[in-house]
Formats: sequence, structure tokens, C-alpha cells
Amino acid sequence: MSSFWNDIKSPILALAPMEDVTDTSFRELVARISDPACLQILFTEFTAVDGMNHPVGKERVSERLVVTESERKVLTEMGIKLVAQIWGNKPEVFYNVAKEITAEYQFDGLDINMGCPVKNVVKQGSCSALIDQPTLAKEIILATKEATHLPVSVKTRTGIKKHDTERWINQLLETRPAAITLHGRTQKQQSDGLADWNEIARGARLRDELAPEIPFLGNGDVMSYQQACNYCSEFGLDGIMIGRGIFHNPWFFNPQEREHSKEEKLQQLILHTRLFERNWGGKRNFNVLKRFYKIYTNGFAGASKMRAELMNANNYEEVYKIVGAHIGYTTI
Repeated sequence: MSSFWNDIKSPILALAPMEDVTDTSFRELVARISDPACLQILFTEFTAVDGMNHPVGKERVSERLVVTESERKVLTEMGIKLVAQIWGNKPEVFYNVAKEITAEYQFDGLDINMGCPVKNVVKQGSCSALIDQPTLAKEIILATKEATHLPVSVKTRTGIKKHDTERWINQLLETRPAAITLHGRTQKQQSDGLADWNEIARGARLRDELAPEIPFLGNGDVMSYQQACNYCSEFGLDGIMIGRGIFHNPWFFNPQEREHSKEEKLQQLILHTRLFERNWGGKRNFNVLKRFYKIYTNGFAGASKMRAELMNANNYEEVYKIVGAHIGYTTI
């Protein structure tokens, strides 16, 4: 069945789902400064189906599915698709939660996380642990597809302790997901070493043989828009998913690669902080923002000193005061 995944011209470029990163605030910020021709898909943070299915845990877990009216407006205007990523290990719970998300939210698709390598998650038999549980993985995909009319895609890795790309991708393709994103590392590697793009290409070639209609994306160590375009061509892919590359350059999804001024960077820092404060207030830990401040405070005189000051900030007002001392307050 065709879906929006098939309507996007190659290269398909997407921002990867990342815990405590791709919330509604950061997604909106990235969308605002991107070229809609270069950023087609955004993902939510990882959302646990067990938590969504629990009467007590649901309220907290469902924060990962929040989409503000402000973000929705930006995405609609730019034509960017938004996909909810879910994880767990029980097909019946995937079915229930997929049905609920489809009915109560306005996402363009669902993505099943079969790639997160975090050890305590893998010990539960979830995410990348499913690579070695192909029967269960298939049941999860099919249960999710049965519960929704939305396209169901899968993000995964090449293996557990070693690359097992051919066996695993072959088994995934049997379920006909709407798209597959393959990260070029094993679970054991976590984020260490380099992603193996030859293994990603191996998966893409298998897709070519068995199900050429299914878009196939690669993921791992892509640090520029041009590199993403080159990798699509070189490795026979339909698209690239960007993860940590966004931390090197929040303007990643823009073909006009140039050095951004101190003022531009700090304006984005203020915007991000204001969005986070407005959306979450005290509901989320303010310190989550500090990992982002490192993105904006580099490449200009006095950046390291300012970065150190921001790392010691205790609240939003202190951040505005620190930045205001450098460029004056900006109305956003």
C-alpha cells in the first residue's frame, strides 16, 4: 500500500527520534530554520507502549506525543510529516496503543523502534533485542499495521553482537513495512566506532530484490546536508535519517551551508528556551536544555565563557539574563 513515504522524492531527509531531544519544542525550532525541500519528516521521542497502556504511567509517557498548536502550524505550512515512534515487546499492547494513537492524535505515521541499543531496554526484550527475535518482531509489526490506517515503518540496526543484515532485513521485508531505516551499527557497538555504510547498502540491495517499493533509509555519522545527498547516491538509498549531526549544526536541513553569526545562534538559543518554557514550564527538567546550549555557543569570540555561564544557570530567567548581556533581548 502506498503512503506519504512513497510520495516524497529522493533524497528523503528525516530528523531521527531521540530521547529528551526531539520534543515539540526542538522539532518546531528545527522546522522553522530548515528548507522544507530538505526536511520532509520529523519523529517524536521514543514512546513506550507499556506506559501508554498503563492507567498511572500514561500521563507522563504521553508527554512524548505532545504536539503544540504552534508546531502543528509550522509543519502544516511547510508540508513536513510527523511520525510517532513507539517501542515495547508485546504485540497486543502495540495493537491497543496504535489504535489509540490513531484515534486520538494527528500523526502522519507510526514507527516501531527496533534499534535502540540501551542495555536495560534490551534486557526487557525490546528495541534492538527484537533483531534476534524475528517471530516476535513480525507479530509486533503486523499487529500495529492491523490497528491503524497510518503507514507503519521500522527503525533498526544491523545486528546484536555482529552484523546480521541480510537475515534480518529479509525477515523485516516479509512484513512489508511502509519504510525501513537502518542504522549501520550493531547493538553491542552502542554509539561507538563508525557506522558501516556497506552494511546499510547491503540492506538496500536486498530491498531492491525483494520489495523495491519500500523506501530504505540509512542512518549513522552523517554530518552535513551534502554528505546526506552523496550517501543516498553512493549507497543506493532513498533517504537519510539524521541523528547526532543536528548537534553539530541545527541548520543541517538547509542546502545553503554557511557560517551563522553569533547573533543568529543566540537568537535560536533564546527561541528554543522560550519554546521549552512555554511548552513545559516546570513539567520537564530545565537542565535538559543545557545539552542544546552547546549547539549554539560555539564559533564566536567569548563562546566558551558564555557556554560555561549557561551550564551554571539554574532557571530560564538566568539564561535570558546571560544571553541578554551579549546581544540584548530579542522578541520572539
